[in-house]
Amino acid sequence: MLNSNTSGKKSHPAATGTGAVVGGVAGGVAGGAAAGAALGGMTGPVGAAVGAAVGAAVGALSGKAVARAVDPDKEDAYWRDNYADRPYVEAGRDYDEYQPAYGYGVDAYSRYPGRTFDEVEPELSRGWGARRGESGLEWEHAKHASRDAWHRLSDTVERAIPGDSDRDGR
Repeated sequence: MLNSNTSGKKSHPAATGTGAVVGGVAGGVAGGAAAGAALGGMTGPVGAAVGAAVGAAVGALSGKAVARAVDPDKEDAYWRDNYADRPYVEAGRDYDEYQPAYGYGVDAYSRYPGRTFDEVEPELSRGWGARRGESGLEWEHAKHASRDAWHRLSDTVERAIPGDSDRDGR
């Protein structure tokens, strides 16, 4: 889904959030490390504060670069090509039934950085009616596709940043 911004250029709102999360975290780690190394003599809280500030600035710039590399059309194409093999897909339901749920998962991951799907699922459940569009899926079925999209992005972040950054145990 593309939106026009005030300059008339097309933007990818979900990709911006996703790229910002990946780039922000990766840039924050890299920037913090660089600042710490550059300020070798400055230790303790002052060094940590400077590292955090530099990390945030580098993270913001990196986030924009990564956001441009993430293409929501490619994400949609991935799910279109792979949804039928997912264990939660009901016989007789085509991709158009699941597409809003995948998009909802991508958007939710971008809106709730640092949280798990299980933490935000009750809120997503309440909002599904407004996001479902023409989908006939009730939340009890749609949530599996949303969770799948969420975890696909989460796994992408974890490949960029070692450790369990999303606290999902994987």
